Amino acid sequence: KNRLRDLREDSDLKQKTLADMLNVHQTTYSDYELGNLNIPVAALCKLADFYDTSIDYILGRTDKR
Repeated sequence: KNRLRDLREDSDLKQKTLADMLNVHQTTYSDYELGNLNIPVAALCKLADFYDTSIDYILGRTDKR
């Protein structure tokens, strides 16, 4: 399962909320979650900071949050 979606749902957030934070359309954010679009590095950094986790965790390269 997608870590990005899990993190968002665990925080009770809507895709639109994260999309606004990243200055992208909700459909773009949805494509990030679905793996249809690569997430830009700047957006990954913002998300990692927001969720207080590592980029590697978001990308599934580690299970250590």
